[in-house]
Amino acid sequence: MNLSTFDYIIIIFFFIITLFIGLIVAKKSGKNTTEYFLSGKNMPWWLLGFSMVATTFSTDTPNLVTDLVRQNGVSGNWVWWAFLLTGLLTVFIYARLWRKSDVATDMEFYELRYSGKPARFLRIFRSIYLGLIFNILAMSGITLAAIKIGQVMLGLTAIETVGYAAVVTVVFSALGGFKGVVYSDFLLFFVAMAGAIGAAYYCVNLPEVNGFHNLISHPNVADKISLLPDFENKEALITLLVIPLAVQWWSSWYPGSEPGGGGYIAQRMLAAKNENHAIGATFFFNIMHYALRPWPWILVALSSLIVFPDLASIQETFPDVTPDKLGHDLAYPAMLTKLPSGLLGLVVASLVAAYMSSISTHLNWGASYLVNDVYNQFINTTATEKEKVNVGRLSTVVLMTLSVLLALVLTNAEQIFTYIIMFGAGTGLIFILRWFWWRINAWSEISAMFSSGIISLIITIPKVNDVLFGIEGVGIFPSWFSIPFVVLITTIIWIVVTFITQADTDEKLFNFYKKIQPGGPGWDTVRAKAEKQGVAIVTTQKKWTVPSGILAMVLGCCLVYGVLFTTGYLIYGAYNEALWLGALTIIAGILLLSVWKRIGKNLME
Repeated sequence: MNLSTFDYIIIIFFFIITLFIGLIVAKKSGKNTTEYFLSGKNMPWWLLGFSMVATTFSTDTPNLVTDLVRQNGVSGNWVWWAFLLTGLLTVFIYARLWRKSDVATDMEFYELRYSGKPARFLRIFRSIYLGLIFNILAMSGITLAAIKIGQVMLGLTAIETVGYAAVVTVVFSALGGFKGVVYSDFLLFFVAMAGAIGAAYYCVNLPEVNGFHNLISHPNVADKISLLPDFENKEALITLLVIPLAVQWWSSWYPGSEPGGGGYIAQRMLAAKNENHAIGATFFFNIMHYALRPWPWILVALSSLIVFPDLASIQETFPDVTPDKLGHDLAYPAMLTKLPSGLLGLVVASLVAAYMSSISTHLNWGASYLVNDVYNQFINTTATEKEKVNVGRLSTVVLMTLSVLLALVLTNAEQIFTYIIMFGAGTGLIFILRWFWWRINAWSEISAMFSSGIISLIITIPKVNDVLFGIEGVGIFPSWFSIPFVVLITTIIWIVVTFITQADTDEKLFNFYKKIQPGGPGWDTVRAKAEKQGVAIVTTQKKWTVPSGILAMVLGCCLVYGVLFTTGYLIYGAYNEALWLGALTIIAGILLLSVWKRIGKNLME
């Protein structure tokens, strides 16, 4: 594939604007860590919302969607569509709580909520566990996608791709800090969406595909377009729909979709002007992320089934692609090689935008943990603001280097997604309940974290599985039961540990309740104890809004899924289904608005 002069002008112009943003904000971002990691906690909802959407628009996401669609059909996306429940639970319940906590990172929350040495250990271990290990895993998946795009679209080797991409991104991230990330994300979102929509339109109208009607009726595609799995195929139904909706969304930790909020989503909520801006940002993000953005990727994936029906056809067209990087996710960049000059430059720029947005967020987020929760807490407690900013910039370089090295040995995007889901399975319920049940302590989280990781290793490493269970390649239960099994054992372990370990001190629990005002029956014991000791911890008589928040979450899911599926039926030409589903979506939106007004009224009383 050859880029024209016009294509190069578009790409270079985009690079110049992005780097210019980083340079403009570099001076102010470097003043202190609050500016460098949270932009002074004064960001508006709309800017943070666009940033969240742009961040999750990474180079590996369209590749992952393509992989899922080609192997399991459009319904294969339920493995991540199910996380909408997590996202809206954060919107209507946890966004307000996070902003009220006023912590610098979500790791600082541990010493706000828990007491003693276990809380200190959890803070530093979790900071390294997520900021370093999990963060590198996530970034390596994004970089792997960039490598495949570079090989297929630009003819670059893996080393050349990561060299160019890493250097530019790490310089931009180190200079601009969080403010540079958020400001550039606003631009990157529109570039990325324009590229994705333009690519989808052109791919659907390729001569081989010949329009929407021929696309959805083609033999290679017809059995892939259903929005729900085949109910007669029990294994597919359980794997693609039942497990994600019944277990995965609340039990598994995944970057950007953490139960109870967390990670770079929490970073943006903490950077908001106030609680309302935190809520607005997360709600806007979930609508854009789940309802509108997937269809351009899905259409390219479906078109690829006609142009490149199998892996052999991809390998034949791109013989220079190394065997270790050959997978169904490669079909997305393969389709993009069909684009004409001008649109091709825009799409390449959009993919660069997606890469830079996601990686710069992960770098800034991971560095915030390593600086605030490791370096400043346990290595140099008297560090100046300038020193901490410099350590943040050095951490950015280290994180980038390690993720690049890992990306060079990976094969496909789904590997990372599966491993992260498995290793976080069973911990999610704690993140949901720790705000509302006083008895959960640091040992609860420590036991869940270790047991989840160890059990996941046992059932995912084939050699260990063979030795323990004696059944080569199979184990003692079907593959779909892996996540429920990890969740079940992990949950039993952390609940037992919770009751056999000492509760947090009264002082810690009193202070947490007084600051957050979580309310609910899970704090009855603490409120009664405080009243008995004459300590005033209830500072407001506002009604407990969690039940209404859960109702709002359900209605919000109906609204967002309704928009997603109505759009799909319109694309498929199923206008009757689109009409009645659209009507139900409007009703869900009206009911949601009514419930949200009631929640706001209760908070004001």
